[in-house]
Amino acid sequence: MNHTKELLVIALGGNALSDSKSKGSIEDHLKSIDDTCKRLLPLFEMDYDIVITHGNGPQVGNILIQNEETASKVPPMPLDVCVAESQGEIGYLLQQSLRNNLRRNKIKKDVVTIVTQSVVDKKDPAFEKPTKPVGPYYNTEQAQKLIREKKWTMHEDPAGKGFRRVVPSPKPISIVETRIVHQLLFLNQIPITVGGGGIPVIINSNGEYEGVEAVIDKDFASAQLAIDLKADKFIILTNVEYCYLNFKKPSQSVLREMNLDEAHTYMEQGQFSAGSMGPKVQAAIEYLTNDGKQAYITNIENILGAIDRETGTFIHH
Repeated sequence: MNHTKELLVIALGGNALSDSKSKGSIEDHLKSIDDTCKRLLPLFEMDYDIVITHGNGPQVGNILIQNEETASKVPPMPLDVCVAESQGEIGYLLQQSLRNNLRRNKIKKDVVTIVTQSVVDKKDPAFEKPTKPVGPYYNTEQAQKLIREKKWTMHEDPAGKGFRRVVPSPKPISIVETRIVHQLLFLNQIPITVGGGGIPVIINSNGEYEGVEAVIDKDFASAQLAIDLKADKFIILTNVEYCYLNFKKPSQSVLREMNLDEAHTYMEQGQFSAGSMGPKVQAAIEYLTNDGKQAYITNIENILGAIDRETGTFIHH
């Protein structure tokens, strides 16, 4: 894709959508999202094309809990449909808040949410080894019943909270709606896409898309989108300002930048945990390995400083 402007793909972390102290009410969501949109606003006054992606962890978890609690009255929906529901919910709130903030600041851009599908390989090893916890906690008796009746894979929580369902988390190999995102950018729109990693779909034996019971890491899906769009900058927002070496150890040190070789080495050393920073650094590596230009990891409060290389972790060739 040839750009007249630099293209930024911005992956919003869960904390940008819901404060860790919130109770999950719509009022809490609206406040967090409005704060996020206000912090992003200066970027829309600059000469950038921008695509926004986001997570859905707490939201899709809540939908799954609602599914289970009302199962005797309303048939539960499969996981791919729940991901689609959360995409629509979060996309609507982001789209409305961002549009209102743009209007207040006399910025003439429209915002469009795309319910997005991410293609995964049906032979991805992740389908043989589910690892991603989703939904509510269950006691031993409930877990055994679900294993027996629904063939779910259940893992016991290390902290003793009970058992949770675990599902596959395959890598995305393409984003179905990429061409639509291209077209929206040329029309000076702001697309919100690959929410929650996108709805996981495979291409079946008839060559058609088909939803599967899985969840996709939103940073990997965002990286795939950034690759497909040939984005100039890939920005991953999380809840800390920097990546760290020896995190939470006496020898902890800030990583202000790292090149691709260093990023690979640190990943091999286990510097970034699988449950937090690991997928973000790996997503940045994927993007840069596939002709990406510049990747950044920081928090929403420091996004402008990160782009100016004043703060955050800068990852490059």
